Amino acid sequence: MSNTKYILGSFADPDEMMHGIDKLQANNISIYDCFTPMPIHGIEAKLGVKPSRLPIAAFLFGATGTILGFSLLFYTMAYDWPMNIGGKPSMPLPNFVPVTFEVTILICALGMVATFFYRNHLFPGRAPRVMDLRATDDRFIIAVDARENTDHALIDNLLKEAGAVEVKYNERKYVSYE
Repeated sequence: MSNTKYILGSFADPDEMMHGIDKLQANNISIYDCFTPMPIHGIEAKLGVKPSRLPIAAFLFGATGTILGFSLLFYTMAYDWPMNIGGKPSMPLPNFVPVTFEVTILICALGMVATFFYRNHLFPGRAPRVMDLRATDDRFIIAVDARENTDHALIDNLLKEAGAVEVKYNERKYVSYE
């Protein structure tokens, strides 16, 4: 077991997995991560996951879109090629609102998609990072770092007591689909 990197507890039910998290934390065993085929309410708080910084990224992308949209209109309508159309001002701010709004939404949406792909390592040609392939189908997986937590027998017993269907010892961080 010296090559073991992760101990994986495989659960058939999300409630049993949450019970397993409680048992491990009650024994001061740190959990590396949990992998589930669907979102589970409250798991982030239980694992101590920090709140996402995506709203900050969305605001920055939106502000960039607003600046770009307004700059485009100002440059084309007032600076580069000002036209006197029926005596109207060359920089009519109320008329800039729809285009500026649309560019804001466009840049924000494209930026958030790019951030999502970057953050989740979803690059073209990259192999998926999955600890147990059944976590994408019907199993709920708790991964415990075996090098940080050296009492493997205790972890094995706690996971089985909580209702784990199977406990595996992984020697690699991720498995491949091949």
